[in-house]
Amino acid sequence: MVAEIHRLDQQARNSKMTFDPSWVDEIRINLSAVERRIASHGARRSVKKQWQIAWLLKAVSVIDLTTLSGDDTPGRVRRLCAKARNPVRRDILESLGVPDMQLTTGAICVYHDMVEVAVEALRGSNIPVAAVSTGFPAGLSPFHLRLAEIKESVAAGAQEIDIVISRRHVLTANWQALYDEMCAFREACDDAHVKAILATGQLGSITKVAKASMVCMMAGADFIKTSTGMDGVNATLPVSLIMMRMIREYHQRTGYMVGFKPAGGVSSAKLALVYLMLIKEELGNDWLDPKFFRFGASSLLGDIERQLEHQATGRYSAANRHPIG
Repeated sequence: MVAEIHRLDQQARNSKMTFDPSWVDEIRINLSAVERRIASHGARRSVKKQWQIAWLLKAVSVIDLTTLSGDDTPGRVRRLCAKARNPVRRDILESLGVPDMQLTTGAICVYHDMVEVAVEALRGSNIPVAAVSTGFPAGLSPFHLRLAEIKESVAAGAQEIDIVISRRHVLTANWQALYDEMCAFREACDDAHVKAILATGQLGSITKVAKASMVCMMAGADFIKTSTGMDGVNATLPVSLIMMRMIREYHQRTGYMVGFKPAGGVSSAKLALVYLMLIKEELGNDWLDPKFFRFGASSLLGDIERQLEHQATGRYSAANRHPIG
């Protein structure tokens, strides 16, 4: 099939493509080349002083500040939402020379039961609420219940839905089934944006990660996301590079920009900067925006705020000076 090319405004939402198996069959991954690229990237990239401050502030703006614990309470979610509104202490921003910066995190991410609490706590802030769904994290609940869960979260006010794919479709290379499932999830989301969680640590090979990424994008995913954050292996740089390159290929074929979200394992400011620079080099500046890049994280913000305080004062503070929930 001839590639479906669209001349689009850069903000246009990804639209479902007709399933074309050749897009999947053509994918080949050179793992050793991927590993060399990642090894050289971390060694060659460094930013200091005011440039580091700017990159760290950018990192804050693309965090999906997350709480996904069995002991979540409305109070904890409200505190997290308050932190999303003011993620860096005002005295630190003043010391850095940006006292009027309207800085917020990219979103708040919660279970369905906490969506209404988060929506109310964030009212007037323009910070979206994301809900994990479809039997998160395993994705093994009955299919009709997974669809119903999406619809319930959208009705409760969630503007983004993080769904988990059925890993068995990838492990058995049943790409049509994965495409059909993803299409159904996208339709259930309606106007809410959908992030497809691949659970890359469970897919068996980096080639299958690449193919699953392409199929989910063909089916209309707005974002592709590495993992649930609860897997044995979560976001890694080699896997992230492959997913970024699938996003780039999809954009070249269709004109649609799809977002990327590494989740789990990104807990330090230093690693966050590595990811941001990789995005810049692989996809370009247009992807350095909350519309197209997010960190799924719960502890990352605390370390970034600590690093910013060091830039402002020359001293490292204790982690407990930067609570987030």
